Amino acid sequence: LAWSPVEVAEWVRQLGFPQYEECFTTNCITGRTLIHVNCSNLPQMGITDFDHMKEISWHVRELLGIEEPLWSRSIALPYRDNVGLFLEHKAPTGAKADALTFSQFVQEAGLEPYATISQQSGLFTKVEADALTFFVQEATIPSSPD
Repeated sequence: LAWSPVEVAEWVRQLGFPQYEECFTTNCITGRTLIHVNCSNLPQMGITDFDHMKEISWHVRELLGIEEPLWSRSIALPYRDNVGLFLEHKAPTGAKADALTFSQFVQEAGLEPYATISQQSGLFTKVEADALTFFVQEATIPSSPD
């Protein structure tokens, strides 16, 4: 959320799209407004290659931890990911948006909390960061035959 337009543009360059750095800086895309970047508005920013649009949108969702929408669902009732909704509420600047936590947002919005990932044989480690809870798969290192 704290990225400046220059930092977002640098991230886009690191993705392999240096030709679009200026598109992001010119449009003042910050970490807070990155949530709104998708295939619908990338052409308005000057990004018209469909494959590039898909890849950039995918990386934005991956970076922000937003689930990809299921295209088999009715467009009248699209699935809304809790993290995506939360980040949309964090996008504006101001004391209210800055103070909002994920758990507070879920409670006030009347959303269902995420189902807990089953921790089978300790394969997942719970990591808490800025009021969001993530589960990171731990790497298992095979023991040496020594």
